[in-house]
Amino acid sequence: MEKIGFIGLGRMGKPMALNLRKAGFELVVLDINKQAMEELAVAGAALGKDVADVAQRCGIIVTMLPSSKEVEQVALGGGGIFESAVRGSLLMDMSTIDPLATDRLQEQALAHGMTVVDAPVGRLAEHADRGESLFMVGASDADFARVKPLLDAMGTTTYHCGPVGAGGRTKLVNNYVAVTLCQVNAEALALSQRFGLDITKTLQVLYGTSASNGQLRMNFPNKVLVGDTTPGFTIDLAHKDMSLIVGAAHAARVPMPVAAAVHESFSLARAGQFGGIDFSGIADAICHFAQIEKPRVPEGWKPA
Repeated sequence: MEKIGFIGLGRMGKPMALNLRKAGFELVVLDINKQAMEELAVAGAALGKDVADVAQRCGIIVTMLPSSKEVEQVALGGGGIFESAVRGSLLMDMSTIDPLATDRLQEQALAHGMTVVDAPVGRLAEHADRGESLFMVGASDADFARVKPLLDAMGTTTYHCGPVGAGGRTKLVNNYVAVTLCQVNAEALALSQRFGLDITKTLQVLYGTSASNGQLRMNFPNKVLVGDTTPGFTIDLAHKDMSLIVGAAHAARVPMPVAAAVHESFSLARAGQFGGIDFSGIADAICHFAQIEKPRVPEGWKPA
């Protein structure tokens, strides 16, 4: 079994790394958060001194970082992964980043005798806690087979979407729909509140027609509609992903006017200090700006 490096122990990365340890993988971990490092050490992981140390000790290096900037710095910078890892090593980036950055990583990896897999994560942090994540993977067939045991340990569903870069591009398509549905649901619920409608009856109608969607049926009733806006996926991160989506669409010459509008709505929410809450909380942000009572279902209510 190959030794695995894991760089990035944030809200998603830490439970994913813990699930790898539970499955018996030998880990060397690294993060700026010392408490997260200590939790992994208690679980049996070795602690890396720096990026170079992790890269030198591991055949597969996993990165789960906030943005393209951090991923490229860790991979391409002095003392970074490509400079330090041995030939034949593999970088599996699980972050959500600019697809063009993934293309650059692959080019540099090949120049250093390495390969890249992009495997961004679907579903939410609570799924990562339970080892129920979904992965969208861009990789050669050989590299996909090499990383599949890791993905199986961290999640329940894995799609090999195509060659390197296909995973991240699929993630952007998925997140475009997910974030836009949050915006649509939020506007609809704000309108129902302004109309003075009973929220549970409105939801029952929406669930019974083609207007229903996964965000409205699965996420909203467990988060914003019961007043829980603790972040599984923040408005800040949704805004970051919409920025990537709009930028990637521009680069590909695909007009996406709805994406641009949703992006600016999330910009407004961030300006209103809502950035750190769950992205379902865009409903609260819209109601705040419209001076409408926040939509809430009665205690104990569940979708039929």
